Order: sequence, then structure tokens, then C-alpha cells
Amino acid sequence: MYDSTKLKALSQRRAAWKKRIDDGDRERQRRFVTTSGRPIQPLYDPTDIAAVDYERDVGWPGEYPFTRGVHSTGYRGRLWTMRMFAGFGSVEETNTRLKYLLEQGQTGLSIALDLPTLMGYDADAPEAAGEFGKCGVCVSSLADMEILLDRLPLDEITTSMTINSPAAIIWAMYIAAAEKRGTPRQRLGGTIQNDILKEFIAQKEFIFPPGPSMRLVTDTIEFGTRELPLWNTISISGYHIREAGSTAVQELAFTLADGLEYARWALERGLDIDEFAPRLSFFFNCHNDFFEEVAKFRAARRIWAREMKERFGARSPRSWWMRFHTQTAGCSLTAQQPELNLVRTAIQALAAVMGGTQSLHTNSWDEALALPSEKAARLALRTQQIIAHESGAANTIDPLGGSFFVESLTNQMEEECYNYFRQIEDLGGVIPAIEAGFFQREIAEASYRYQREIETKDRISVGVNEYVMDEPIEIPILEMDPEGERRERERLAHLRRERDSALASQALNALREACQGSENLMPYILDAVNAYCTLGEICDVMREVFGEYQEGSII
Repeated sequence: MYDSTKLKALSQRRAAWKKRIDDGDRERQRRFVTTSGRPIQPLYDPTDIAAVDYERDVGWPGEYPFTRGVHSTGYRGRLWTMRMFAGFGSVEETNTRLKYLLEQGQTGLSIALDLPTLMGYDADAPEAAGEFGKCGVCVSSLADMEILLDRLPLDEITTSMTINSPAAIIWAMYIAAAEKRGTPRQRLGGTIQNDILKEFIAQKEFIFPPGPSMRLVTDTIEFGTRELPLWNTISISGYHIREAGSTAVQELAFTLADGLEYARWALERGLDIDEFAPRLSFFFNCHNDFFEEVAKFRAARRIWAREMKERFGARSPRSWWMRFHTQTAGCSLTAQQPELNLVRTAIQALAAVMGGTQSLHTNSWDEALALPSEKAARLALRTQQIIAHESGAANTIDPLGGSFFVESLTNQMEEECYNYFRQIEDLGGVIPAIEAGFFQREIAEASYRYQREIETKDRISVGVNEYVMDEPIEIPILEMDPEGERRERERLAHLRRERDSALASQALNALREACQGSENLMPYILDAVNAYCTLGEICDVMREVFGEYQEGSII
């Protein structure tokens, strides 16, 4: 991209400049590294990106390899979807919050489910005791889903649901509830997270062993490809990998490796890459280091495009697109001086926008202490709206493209990502690497290093290990309806009394038989859901046939 003679002269000028700095002005006594620990040079210039070919590596927005974005007009054509994550307590309470967020200008729904739901238990199961509605909304049956979605415009907006092991069941409830209201499945748009590999790697909310779990994911990809053309049947998630303590490049590499593994399973099912690849979506974390995060997003698009085109032979440009949602970093929020989280979230959100995200959730300032209050959620949404309408960030496409620093970081992220790909392949692939504890050890070691840096003050966390204030924390804490759990238990009891018991038993028996075979399970799950079988009953059938996974030690 640059003349070799000029590059040589620049290199000499840079060396002279650096000697003058070394002999004169001194730097502060600290390590200049990214959040992930990557050393940062004092200055970047054309010599740092001498090997970059503009057409090959950077290119144009909307054109391969999509380093600068998948859409040719960027945010000048359409702003990102403002999809605030919401879910707590009962379905009635969460329905009210979702409507409130839409009234405040949110442009997409994102639903959090509580821990019993994530683990496939009904609200009245012994295993659910004490966890009702704590980290999301409780959904135990189609009756709950009908209330959760009451009077929400499902044919006008897209809905994302953070659910993994029981994703096929919760998705079936969503489809059934919409169809009962007259909205055909072909018109439904949205995303189920459905990323079971990152559960084994990081979040640990798995139920079944890897094989049956991957079968369920592949069933949803196949069913969505045939029946729900507007739905993303998986959101391949680096978010929880980063929340578990990974570095930015580990998040990037492990997420993309998972995505490639899902593609292989779908191909083995007999699907064509161009049938399903355009509906694969991704979900990334955005942490504190502004430029590292921007580089991560740019590298992710380029790597995915090349892998889809060159490794998997996808022919459609839409198959080469990486479309992703971003959430600001929950693990960066502090209980100390929580108002500082507004600043952290604003920086992270701006980095996500500069990196070209398609949709964005901004965390609320009180989330280190409790689920977001109504005011806190509104302020988090307003952060996005200010970036969109007041900052100027949406006025041009990939505004940091061409930066010596950002292009150099982008290249480094890509190189390190492929190093991880090679290590995973040497272990036999993603699932053998999970079973060997490779991902878990890498994340644990990165997390330990980061925590030690905080403890030794090699890394400053404002308000935590520096600029500390001894003052009481006075913020309003969200309080859930104390009657919510009682209503949910009564609704479940009523459902079991009033439903057609013979039809429910028939549907569960048919599902059990299908689990023992090799058919796509989605039609059987839909039948069970429409018969008002509960989440726990359906998962229990699968537990009976597939068994439950127990993770071994990684030490």
C-alpha cells in the first residue's frame, strides 16, 4: 500500500524520533497494554501496516472481506437495532418492562430467562427453589409465553431470547404463541441464542451431553431454514466467554471456532452452506479498551468472510456476512461508585458502534448490585440514542478504518485468532478440545492474570483499587412482585388440571420415541408445546433418553 523507498525512510525517521524520546521526555512508569494484556507501542505509522493490501484486507463497506462492514451505507442507511435486554420475576412484570422500553424508543426485544428456565426446570420443581425470576423471567409453559408476549407487535419487531440447552423448546413456545395470535411463523423475525458449545466452554448452563446437544442445535438450524426464513436460529456467543475472563482474542477465536463447528454439523445434516449460513448470527462482548474492541469486530468480519468463502465454498455474498449483536461488558461494572458505570457503558457502546455492530444492548449502571431499575434501563437506552443522534459516530462508515493503530491491531487479532484455530485443530476439533479442558484452562489463566493485575495495581480500576471513596451506596433497587412466584405456581397447577392429559401424554411419548431415533425433533417439540406440556416435562423426556452431562476437572 506504500512505496518501499518511502517506507524505508519512514522507518529511519521513526528510529530517530524514538531515540529523541528515549534521551529526553520520559514516559509514565506504567505498562502500556490493552485490557487483554497486549503491549501497545507509543506510536503507529505506515511501517506497521506495510504488508496491508487495501483491496484485499480493508476494502469497501458492503464488499468482501467486509472489514469495513457488511452494509454499503453503514449507519447512514439504517441505525443499529437498540435491543435492550429485559427479564425478571413473573411474565406479567417482564411484559410490562418490554412495553415500557418500546415506548422509550427501543427498536427490538431481548428477553432474559431465569436460571430454572435455562436449566430446563418448571417453576415448581424442587431444583427451582429460591431462583424464581432472579436473573430473568420464568417461562414454564406455552401459557406463560402467551402472557409474556401479550400485545407485543411480533410481526413488526424482532425478538432475541437468551436460552441455550432448552432453546428448541422456548423457541417452539414463541412460535406457537405467535401462531395462536394469527402471526404465521414465516413472518416471525428474531434470534435464539442456542449456542451450546460456549455453555460447555464458559457459562456452564448445559443439560445434555455434547452429541445430543449439537443434534438439537442442528435440528433448529434445519427447521428454521425450512420454516422460518426470517429467524436466526443461533447467536454464536463470545459474550459469555469474555464474561468468564477471556482475553479479546480468545473471545474472537473461540467464538469463531464454535461457529465453524456449527456449520460443519449443518453440512453433515445435508444442508447447503448457502441455505443456512445467511441466518447464522453472532453475539460479542464490548469491554473497556476502545481500540482493541474496534479491532476485534473488524477482524471478526474479515475472518468469517474468508472462512465461509474459501474454506466452506459459500457462493452467496450474504453467506460471507458476519452479522452480530453487541452487549457492553457486565464484568466491567463495579458496585463501588456505581454511577461510574454510566461512563464505562458509554465508552463501550461507542466502541461497538465504531466497530459496526448490527444491534446493541447497553448495561445499566446498577447491574453490579441488582437487576436494572426502570430509570437505570432508560438511561442505558438513552446512551445509545445520544451516540446515534448527537455524537456524529453514525455519519460516516468505519471512521477508524485506515488508522495505522487500528489496522495494525486488526491484523494482530486475526493472526492470533488463527494461531488458536491451529491449536484447536491439533486437539481434534472443538468438542475434543472442550473434553480436554483446553478452552476452560485458557480462560481460567487469562482471568487469573487480570485479577492479579487488579490486586497488585498493575491495572487501575477506578473506584475499586484507586480513587476509592468511602461513602454509602444510595441507588434505588428493583423490587419484584412478591406474589409473582405464587401466581406462577398456581398457573402451572391449573394448566395441568385443565389441559387434555391424554393429548399431553401422547405428545411426550411421541417425542420420547423421536429422541431415540434420528428425526428432526422440532415438529415433536411443537406438538408437545401446543399440548401444553411444560418445559420441565419436555426436558425430562430428553434427560431420560440423552442423559445429563457432568463436566470433568480441568486441573
